[in-house]
Amino acid sequence: MLTDSHCHLAYPGLHEHLDAVLERMHQNRVDRALNICTTLEEFDAVHAIALRYPGIWASVGVHPDEEGVHEPTEDELVDRALLPRVIGIGETGLDYFRLGDRTVADMEWQRERFRVHIRAALRADRPLIIHTRAAAEDTLAILADEGQGRARGVMHCFTESWDIAARALDLGFYISIAGIVTFKNAQALREVATRVPQDRLLVETDSPYLAPVPHRGKTNEPAYVAHVAQFLADLRGVPLDVLSRETSDNFSRLFDCPEEAMNGNKNAEIQPESQVSH
Repeated sequence: MLTDSHCHLAYPGLHEHLDAVLERMHQNRVDRALNICTTLEEFDAVHAIALRYPGIWASVGVHPDEEGVHEPTEDELVDRALLPRVIGIGETGLDYFRLGDRTVADMEWQRERFRVHIRAALRADRPLIIHTRAAAEDTLAILADEGQGRARGVMHCFTESWDIAARALDLGFYISIAGIVTFKNAQALREVATRVPQDRLLVETDSPYLAPVPHRGKTNEPAYVAHVAQFLADLRGVPLDVLSRETSDNFSRLFDCPEEAMNGNKNAEIQPESQVSH
């Protein structure tokens, strides 16, 4: 069993081919996926997919890069977080990568949005799905301040240093590794990936983006989390079935999410990477 802990099934490139995408998931023993919300305008479509398809779950949140969209209140996030099959709040966080002519001080709107998400997560008792890019220090500081030692969640698509990972782990967060780890220039990330404790590791695609080798540059999809898992299993020196079970168990524990095979075939063996369907 494999779990894609972060994908965007409502995005173009996946949504218009959803039945085929989910069939390939099943063929590659990816039995669960968390369908991530990035705006409140998008939430109904994200949630509808989770309601329709076994094995698919949803989050609610507004991505830090999204501007000119409806700004969420705590109540709006909490109300949606408590709906059936909604198991997380996010993705949320901070992103200073594309400041343009702005300064970090100008991004207070982003920091306040992040604080609203953390407060909502505490009220709803839901894990946070954290995006951070070029903003790790502020991300961790706000998590520590607003989280009051009670916030939980995952640092998704992790690309930071081991120091940042260790500090996130100390706050009780999980670390999720995406297809970037398979890229030729990702040696630093591979070193981090070997050090994350086995009970805090998740795998993801962040599809339709960041397709892993051997599909780099193509549209990513949840089936390809099998490539990420195989690469990590080899990197960490464990069998694929072991890493798949551990990361799926971690997802279940963090999100309080039951195992739910897409069509009941939960006992099939995970395919080696060479046999992954494309």
